Amino acid sequence: MIKVLFVCTGNICRSPTADGVFADKVSKAGLSDEITVDSCGLSAYHVGELPDPRSREMAQSRGYDLSQIRSRKIKPADYAQFDYILAMDDGHLRDMRRQAPAESQQKIELFLDYHPKLSGQSVPDPYYGGANGFTHVFDMIEETCDRLLTHLRDQHGL
Repeated sequence: MIKVLFVCTGNICRSPTADGVFADKVSKAGLSDEITVDSCGLSAYHVGELPDPRSREMAQSRGYDLSQIRSRKIKPADYAQFDYILAMDDGHLRDMRRQAPAESQQKIELFLDYHPKLSGQSVPDPYYGGANGFTHVFDMIEETCDRLLTHLRDQHGL
């Protein structure tokens, strides 16, 4: 079982969107028995809450369901449990690398490093922006999730 974790600040916008989109793509590819998906935040501001209503609305308009996702804070055990720990921005990447044990460092990557044109960049936080910000972020996440799934299939012979 390949375990993928998406991480953002509060686990209500970017990481649950990636969680929902990627889980849907994994399911449609018939790989749910091979790949498991989760998300969390570096902060505990929103623990137990649903994703932001704007994220849920955008997801629903594109055929994704985020209603089963609840915000949670990253745990020390996550660094050992997950195979891919994908930071939504460079601040998250830096913070996780500071707190993760040495044996987990290679698992921590920037999410957009899987995007064909945006490697090394951060997914912008749409929380304080308008609807266009959510649309832009969703577009980035969908394309990156497609590439991530292709990568996992190639790397793991799926």
